[in-house]
Amino acid sequence: MTLSQQILQYLITGVTVGTIYALIGMGFNIIYNSTEIINFAQGEFVMLGGLLTVSSMQVLHLPIPFAALVSVIGVALIGTLLNVAAIRPVRDPNPITLIIITIGASIFIRGVSSLIWGKEAYPIPAFSGEDPIPFFGAVIQPQSLWVMGVAFFIVLGLRQFFGRTITGKAIMASAFQPRAARLVGIDTRFMVLISFALSGLVGAAAGIVIAPISMTQYDIGVMIGLKGFCAAIIGGLGSFWGVVVGGITLGVLESLGAGLISSGYKDAIAFGILLLMLFLRPQGILGKSKGDRV
Repeated sequence: MTLSQQILQYLITGVTVGTIYALIGMGFNIIYNSTEIINFAQGEFVMLGGLLTVSSMQVLHLPIPFAALVSVIGVALIGTLLNVAAIRPVRDPNPITLIIITIGASIFIRGVSSLIWGKEAYPIPAFSGEDPIPFFGAVIQPQSLWVMGVAFFIVLGLRQFFGRTITGKAIMASAFQPRAARLVGIDTRFMVLISFALSGLVGAAAGIVIAPISMTQYDIGVMIGLKGFCAAIIGGLGSFWGVVVGGITLGVLESLGAGLISSGYKDAIAFGILLLMLFLRPQGILGKSKGDRV
């Protein structure tokens, strides 16, 4: 393989990995757009999506589409439970307190998952075969196309939901001016509940499509959740197209750095880019500067 073909392969790998980061970053954006807090349990939603699919296939003997459906519904319910049991009872719901609660929830979910599924890594079969597709001297895995397709339709769906539906606009209003939203009859607590369910749904979908590429286990959500958070910050927290740009930028730079320099610098490159972005443009690539947001 020539150098140009190697670079093309790194770019393809980077776009695939970056799309995975973008999928996870979208879950962060949903909660941020409704509550203005960062849900650090988002990586655990991704982990649960993959593991619940594995269990549905192995225990209930369901085919992948029905196992995925069970998983998505199950993680959405876990997201609503997180809101009802841990977020809603807080008397002083300032952002720092809520972020600490989500970190605690992340540790709790990971601990329970290790007891249920153990420390073994579980595979999910590729959706449409594993034969690589030749592309100008490089190759594309069919599952990579699934990841990109699912990410595209989720971004499109979320844009339509928040921009064109009454419920989506009510969620945005609840975050921006909760008191004014309540005065016009919006049930802000229910809007937050919907956003947590939606975040769980998107996280589960991400976990299902990436499991055939990276397998899944109880602690996969830690690092992948942090990378999704980096993608959201780099692209612009709150912007769904921004998180796609941020995720792909992060994935491509990671892949090129790992391939041309050393794989040992992969994580350092990601967090170095995050720090650089926070210093130079804290609102992200496509984000807008807003003084009233933390």
